[in-house]
Amino acid sequence: MPTLYIVGTPIGNLEDLTPRAARILAEVSLVAAEDTRVTRRLLSHLGIRPRTTSFHQHNWREKMDGVLAELAEGDVALVTDAGMPGISDPGSELVVAAAEAGFNVEVVPGPSAVTAALALSGFSGDAFLFLGFLPRRKIDRLAALREASMSAVPLVLFEAPHRLRATLADLDTVFGGRQLAVCRELTKLHEEVFRGAAAQALDHFALPRGEVVLVVQGWQAEDSGQPRAGGEDEVATELNLRQMLSDLKEDGVRAKDAVAAVAESTGLAKNRVYQAWVELGRESE
Repeated sequence: MPTLYIVGTPIGNLEDLTPRAARILAEVSLVAAEDTRVTRRLLSHLGIRPRTTSFHQHNWREKMDGVLAELAEGDVALVTDAGMPGISDPGSELVVAAAEAGFNVEVVPGPSAVTAALALSGFSGDAFLFLGFLPRRKIDRLAALREASMSAVPLVLFEAPHRLRATLADLDTVFGGRQLAVCRELTKLHEEVFRGAAAQALDHFALPRGEVVLVVQGWQAEDSGQPRAGGEDEVATELNLRQMLSDLKEDGVRAKDAVAAVAESTGLAKNRVYQAWVELGRESE
């Protein structure tokens, strides 16, 4: 019976690929990859040329039957650009479909940005809460962070460089001075680990570059970095602010007039109200 291999690939340094993973990639009849261009660089490094096909979050429905048909004829490897398929990466749908169709499914463990960052953070890794990528909308991020703020174990989350500062600002709002580690470009040439509070990280990362993993210390009763009491109020204020602006926008009120009216009504700074107005406009596009 053919086998679907879930293969972990390097998160940066190609030397981290295991010998077993290299052997499997050389032996399978097809490699289903998140991005074939990225995977071909890895395959070229290994000196092998198996057939490849794309399989990612935008095309998995269209590609599923074809990959299963290939699996009926021979072994297939599932890989993503970096790390383990299915962990904040595409692939879980294929794993379920292959298992339900009666094929063997095996994992070939490899590098993990989650455990690498947790080890580097210095926080206890006996248990942790993985949040993956936070929501893009500010109000949703604040709500997610508030929900996780009482976790006694470290929080691990992924973030893209262009959203890092916004996320750090929200972490400062909810967690205050609680300690965290910002792990950037793990295993790569410019690997960096920043340790401190969110406000300090904001000062440090003026122009963030590279993929980031954040590890936030778990809540401790005696710790001065416990969740801010104002975090919940912040979420409520943000909800009210956006609702007021949305209503004015639907009534056709101009941006300048809407911002001035809401700022006067709530006592919030005009620049904050204007930023919320801009975010509403982006979401409606």
